[in-house]
Amino acid sequence: MAASVSCHYFSSPLTTSTKSIKPKLNYSHFAPALSKGSIRHFVPLCSSQRSLPSESECQDKEKDWFLSLKKCAAAVALSVSLITGLPGSQWLSPAHASTPALPDVSVLISGPPIKDPGALLRYALPIDNKAIREVQKPLEDITDSLKIAGVKALDSVERNTRQASRALKEGKTLIVSGVAKSKTDHAIELLNKLEAGLGELQQIVEDRNRDAVAPKQKELLNYVGGVEEDMVDGFPYEVPEEYQNMPLLKGRATVDMKVKVKDNPNLEECVFRIVLDGYNAPVTAGNFIDLVERHFYDGMDIQRADGFVVQTGDPEGPAEGFIDPSTEKTRTIPLEIMVVGEKAPFYGETLEDLGLYKAQTRLPFNAFGTMAMAREEFENNSASSQVFWLLKESELTPSNANILDGRYAVFGYVTENEDFLADLKVGDVIESIQVVSGLDNLVNPSYKIAG
Repeated sequence: MAASVSCHYFSSPLTTSTKSIKPKLNYSHFAPALSKGSIRHFVPLCSSQRSLPSESECQDKEKDWFLSLKKCAAAVALSVSLITGLPGSQWLSPAHASTPALPDVSVLISGPPIKDPGALLRYALPIDNKAIREVQKPLEDITDSLKIAGVKALDSVERNTRQASRALKEGKTLIVSGVAKSKTDHAIELLNKLEAGLGELQQIVEDRNRDAVAPKQKELLNYVGGVEEDMVDGFPYEVPEEYQNMPLLKGRATVDMKVKVKDNPNLEECVFRIVLDGYNAPVTAGNFIDLVERHFYDGMDIQRADGFVVQTGDPEGPAEGFIDPSTEKTRTIPLEIMVVGEKAPFYGETLEDLGLYKAQTRLPFNAFGTMAMAREEFENNSASSQVFWLLKESELTPSNANILDGRYAVFGYVTENEDFLADLKVGDVIESIQVVSGLDNLVNPSYKIAG
């Protein structure tokens, strides 16, 4: 008998639908185009132009001829894999995801990439409090400690636990001072729970109970994340004037997406929990929440599921996105990318367009179930309703060196049950998407004006 799996712990966004459309491959744009025509084959290019650039042109653009060759080679490899379907090229060909520009493939973040969606969301919060981060890091590091075989992992976990306990004891005053005044009592309550929980984790280690470590780690990191969210006092920046009247998510929201699974004897339905990050993508996340409240996605099929991405959001009929009843035109939103070290997102341009080849995005394509908007291949500001989830890494899309980063707008992550995304197939039906929390962070909701 098929099982009904509750995926209420999911935290990732949807991506563009795949109506048998494939984008043209380009090192500066690598995403499926929004179109409902017949399948388009990928054409490997070495620049944003439609013809191969000369060696000197590549040198002028990248100031590194060898890097240009790498990019051209990567584009060719991606193109071949997309056309042939061979492994290693099971790349983003969501029929409606825009073509992400290829970032500087030689740039890697030092240290192992963060792949846990919860950790990515915690580190993406707009806070600057060293004391709480010094508590957080050793707790996050427990994940790596548990990769050690057997009970030997517990020795490393014990060091992580002691480090976190010491950081909390020494930095508690600084942590509390960084909390928004209106949230102080709540933060202190969480810190007390954290302190008690660290003692419990220490006892788990002493009892050599390896299986109990991960659940306790998750609990403690939830307390840490709660304190960090209490440090955010209001929305940290002004959205550009031209987008201020659009639906905006000024904060975070959580939604549950219930999917009816067909032709799977082991799974009948699944509820995915998705956390949407309006701090780093207020326009993109606000657009999605507004569509959710309009029930736009309810009853819509999964339109692409190829092992690399899952995608949906392409409505029936000739329209490639959401038609706003008030204008009778497709509502589109700008490309929105938040970069580490910046106070506000960049709009309308890829990081390559901006010449920021080594910049790191605040919401990277690192996690299984990363959610992003699809758009037209050569139009940055053409995203509307089509969304996709990235499922896997490949040789060409490794975490921290992903050619999608800076070219597609990530706005959330699936936080639990994300593994079930891999079981979805074309034709599975999204029964509903419902906002669980954070709807009060949505401003300018158009769904209240027109149905």
